Amino acid sequence: MTRQSHVGTLGGILESKAFMPSHATRPPSINGVNASKVVLLAGPWPTLLDALCARFPYLTRERWIDRFERGRVFDTAGKLLACDAPYAGEIVVHYYREVFDEVVIPFDETIVHADREIVIADKPHFLPVTPAGRHVEETLLARLIRRYNEPDLVPMHRIDAATAGLVMFSRNLATRSAYQALFREHRIEKIYQAVARPLPRHAFPLTRQTRIVRGEPFYRMQEVAGAPNAETTIDVVERANAWWRYRLMPVDGRQHQLRVQMTGLGAPLRNDDIYPDVDRRDKGDYTRPLQLLAQSLQFRDPLTGARREFFSERSLLALGDP
Repeated sequence: MTRQSHVGTLGGILESKAFMPSHATRPPSINGVNASKVVLLAGPWPTLLDALCARFPYLTRERWIDRFERGRVFDTAGKLLACDAPYAGEIVVHYYREVFDEVVIPFDETIVHADREIVIADKPHFLPVTPAGRHVEETLLARLIRRYNEPDLVPMHRIDAATAGLVMFSRNLATRSAYQALFREHRIEKIYQAVARPLPRHAFPLTRQTRIVRGEPFYRMQEVAGAPNAETTIDVVERANAWWRYRLMPVDGRQHQLRVQMTGLGAPLRNDDIYPDVDRRDKGDYTRPLQLLAQSLQFRDPLTGARREFFSERSLLALGDP
């Protein structure tokens, strides 16, 4: 399914007047995007605009002036700030992240389950879970905030933008910590499906325990010697000549854990554009989705004690597909 563009509508959604905060309120979300916060320390800048330009050198001065003029910059009391205000230092500034000409991801998420406590969304390939880089409005979080009009939605875990499948969100602050503990204490079973190269010399199922740390460039991870911090059980569910279908059950949630560990075994995932080598394909190319799917989440509900199981309705390529 395709989506109709809504990007560029930030300017007409929030009134120019400041919000009136209290202990129980937060700045309003704009098109599903919550306000960000930055602490500016003491420095030699004559104006607030100068300080922000120094703090965010990749944003032009004109962009910041435009944000100020549209009422997108304010203090913790909700008072709109002026770009030419003298800079006194040690100030907390709230602002809205924006990506001009943000590309719309042309695929829709679906909702597998929603109750008073949690939402389980089934994410398409290519859609980020939270704002990052080139995507602010076009994220799963922003879409769900718009869908439910609930700016306090929080993802309980993350999966890569390239990965499809299930993501759990908390919608109730009072019970959020109970669901967070499921992930922190490894009391939730996460099952992934992947299509990758054959590993005929290995006996399955196998458990891979490795140490994963940040590599180069900054967005890649790597396995290194040392105490393991990532564990995954790997099994084979279907075999063909060129590709096998695997079941992956990670204990941890390290960034790119499954992609890195499968590459380390000698079976990089099909259509992976980062491992083992970076493929600088066109960012608008949706023809080769990464063959990795967060297929199911299974756990005992921390509030009721009931066993709960949720399954993605998506599927990966058939092994014989070109």
